[in-house]
Amino acid sequence: MTGRASATMGPMNKRELARAVAVQSDVDLKTVVTVIDGFTEVVTAVVSKGEPVAITGFAKFVKVNRPARMGRNPATGEAIRIKPAYGRCHPEPELALVVGRSAREIRAESAYDHVFGYTIHNDITSPTMRGEDTFHYRAIHPAKDDAARIEYVDTWVSYPGRYKNSDTFSPLGPWLVTRDEIADPHALEVSCHHKGELVTADNTVNLFYKVPEVLAFLSQFMTLMPGDVVSMGTALKRSTPGSRAVQNVELDKLGGPVSVSIAGLGTLSNPVEIVR
Repeated sequence: MTGRASATMGPMNKRELARAVAVQSDVDLKTVVTVIDGFTEVVTAVVSKGEPVAITGFAKFVKVNRPARMGRNPATGEAIRIKPAYGRCHPEPELALVVGRSAREIRAESAYDHVFGYTIHNDITSPTMRGEDTFHYRAIHPAKDDAARIEYVDTWVSYPGRYKNSDTFSPLGPWLVTRDEIADPHALEVSCHHKGELVTADNTVNLFYKVPEVLAFLSQFMTLMPGDVVSMGTALKRSTPGSRAVQNVELDKLGGPVSVSIAGLGTLSNPVEIVR
């Protein structure tokens, strides 16, 4: 698809935007109108026949008001609910990418062809539940010197289901920005604020693993599908000497709001509801 909507077009209502998308793709207009308010559903709508539809400026009009099919993920402005059982909880500011074309056993050189766009992810984490869900056990392996015998290997296992994925963890948004709008996803300033105070400021250039390597690695083990969200990791540098780290922002005690900003992607801000 070579057609592109103008990056300078003025404000559009939902139907006008849907028509602009449909004209330049194979997506049915009714389908686009139906899903235009969603997040994952928008990705599905604009990924036509497995190919990303490149429309410059499209993301400028797609607000992530309610992440579709991801009911536990709050959008910007929605509350992060912290229950007593969660224990200590803190934010983690992260760049996230949205897959636009299925990826299986891809090479790093072609990884960006599978990226639809980028958004912001606040990877709320509970160290308390992580500790509770991490345990030591003795694994049984074939003996190295005799395959007919067994040997015990001490190891540790951690299950992230609760401490990373409880309801209202992982806020996403507020915008889904198409890949063509971000020249280099590894040159973006990232910051996290708590109650208006800067907690951390870093740059995606400092991520240990870059988008091509991450997608190439993941796709060796699982097929990535359009609409899948891959989070790239956290900026952890303190804002100034003596300031707090994100791990010191105990949302279960301090409440919110907490926000994450990434250059070119906007600001994701959420209040915090402490459930007594």
